Amino acid sequence: MQAKAGVTAIAIVAMLGLAACGDRSEPPELMNLKATEGPDEFGILPPKPLELPKSLAELPEPTPGGANRTDPRPMDDAAIALGGTGQSSTGGGVPAADGALYAHTARFGTQDNIRAQLASEDLQWRRDNNGRVLERLMNVNVYFKAYKKFWLDQHGELAAWRARGVRTPSAPPANASEK
Repeated sequence: MQAKAGVTAIAIVAMLGLAACGDRSEPPELMNLKATEGPDEFGILPPKPLELPKSLAELPEPTPGGANRTDPRPMDDAAIALGGTGQSSTGGGVPAADGALYAHTARFGTQDNIRAQLASEDLQWRRDNNGRVLERLMNVNVYFKAYKKFWLDQHGELAAWRARGVRTPSAPPANASEK
């Protein structure tokens, strides 16, 4: 009994020792959901500013657990940026004012299983563009390696658009990505 407990203890210590030796640099930080360097500043959406309506009759009834007027609504913000009304999350369907926008985006048809199809095509692309046999056998994530030739040179694009006189938002400093 004592020998069996000793063998179990040695096995546990060996497993912990091997786990401590692992390389934590892969997957890259963008693909690592357990990054320990702090919060993701793009994952935090600040609330909209408080505003007082013209009359208190315009205030909706409070609903516990419901939406708040100051809650961020990224889908509505995207619809407004594309020229819609931004009322997609309040109703059950497409608002009448946004019918033309939705019709235009679906003019070439839609596909119900597009997410599953894109996920399988992406997986196949990464498998085909992974030249190392060991990475295939060990099922290592090669997302960034497979798509590196499609990366956008953000500073080059920024300079090109600004040279044409187009007002553009700024890009991160060139040395910010070289941490």
